[in-house]
Amino acid sequence: MTNLALNWQQASGVAAGLAIASLALRTAGRPLLTKIAAAALESGLIVGLYALWQYAGALSVLGPAGAISRARWIWQFERDIRMPSEAWLQRLLLPHPVLIQSFNLYYDILHFPVLIACMIWLFVWHRAAYGRWRTTLVAFTGICLVIQLMPVAPPRLLAGARMIDTAVAYHQSVYANAPGLDPDQLSAMPSVHVGWAILVAAAVVTTLRSRWRWLAVAYPVVTMLAVVVTANHFWLDGIVAAAILAAVLAAQGRVRRLRRARSQPALQLVADDDAERLSQHRRGYRQLTGANDRAPQRVLVDHDAERSTPQVRMLHGDLGQIDPGQLRTGKPALRERGAGEVDVAQHAVVERDVCEQ
Repeated sequence: MTNLALNWQQASGVAAGLAIASLALRTAGRPLLTKIAAAALESGLIVGLYALWQYAGALSVLGPAGAISRARWIWQFERDIRMPSEAWLQRLLLPHPVLIQSFNLYYDILHFPVLIACMIWLFVWHRAAYGRWRTTLVAFTGICLVIQLMPVAPPRLLAGARMIDTAVAYHQSVYANAPGLDPDQLSAMPSVHVGWAILVAAAVVTTLRSRWRWLAVAYPVVTMLAVVVTANHFWLDGIVAAAILAAVLAAQGRVRRLRRARSQPALQLVADDDAERLSQHRRGYRQLTGANDRAPQRVLVDHDAERSTPQVRMLHGDLGQIDPGQLRTGKPALRERGAGEVDVAQHAVVERDVCEQ
């Protein structure tokens, strides 16, 4: 069967061409061409990542000698923990040749076009979500490439598994003409195909709001079925890929929470009359709670307004630790009262938007 997938040389050429086209379009300075240039650059990045993945498949730091023994260990480990046998599932579907041939084609040509289509969809229609998922894709694929430098044979090359190479059986194998043991076949662990399929499903489910979005979950399920039935991956290959993707997503979530924590407004306490002065500025005033003169107020202070209003003085950063004596600001209105008569509710909380700093 003709290999419809790009090899790493072809993919590298496409990626370089897209990068050059992006640069040329950007220099034109026209808005439409600038948008096309951005899309071309992002496409070049993803195709370049694919080229790196294809190139890494031909490399290994330990050589192909231990690939079979590592595959044998995975097979035995799955049996020890009572996982269902891949051979049993394959034998269940072998009497259906059309289904097997469909799985062969699915494994050979579908995974990368679907990934590209998903990223284009995010870039064009959901730009706000695109950057996050692009980062997920790059991080996940990069980690998998590092792991795949340690070669692991697929179950179709493991004699003890007693599984049939379905692509060879139906003359659909892209490795049929490769002499000897092609290193590109020894990157079974983890399954990047399964990881990409889960990534696509997760992107669709979290981006859309329609109840039909849950149909995307079928994509990684079918992908897992295809890679196992065709004897290209063990169950554990897909499970490890899912775990890596989950770890990447968790790390991204942690980073986002830390960034939000650092950008939260810092609270300062000022007197009501100072807050009223700030409300006269063109930017800077927004009443959030309270409708009477004695109710607490929240005022969003513009930095320029704050600097230009010398009456504003911070009293304390933590309302729970305020001593009545600290509420004296030296203003006549406050000095006329006794310290015990000062009502904290008459003071406003000023939010300084640190995001603008």
